[in-house]
Amino acid sequence: MAELLQLRNTTRGTAVATQVVAADSFWSRFMGLMGRRSLAPQEGLWLPGTNNIHMFFMRFAIDCCFVGRPAEDGSRTVTGVRRALPPWRGIVWYERGAHGVIELPVGALERSGTQVGDRVTLSGRNGRPA
Repeated sequence: MAELLQLRNTTRGTAVATQVVAADSFWSRFMGLMGRRSLAPQEGLWLPGTNNIHMFFMRFAIDCCFVGRPAEDGSRTVTGVRRALPPWRGIVWYERGAHGVIELPVGALERSGTQVGDRVTLSGRNGRPA
């Protein structure tokens, strides 16, 4: 099983998600969240190197946090947020400056106060950046 990652908003001092799985293979990136019925409140899916997503074949709405490349300290700037992207209809063709996206349950961005310009970290339990 892949290591679970934690997504923290360091600008606001909040946890966004504590059980984020990295989609680090062709197949896991292709499948994404398709086939799942939902995400638990602290779950997420990290899609590194991505600046666009689609909601085809999805069964539920999601929030998305687009992030830039990591800084020297491992933190990333939030380049875009999308809240409650609807299944089958939500498409983000291109998010300027993004070099990854974290797909989250609806409400995760609101609860953590995450917005464009914030700094976030995505790290393993050992604290090393992902």
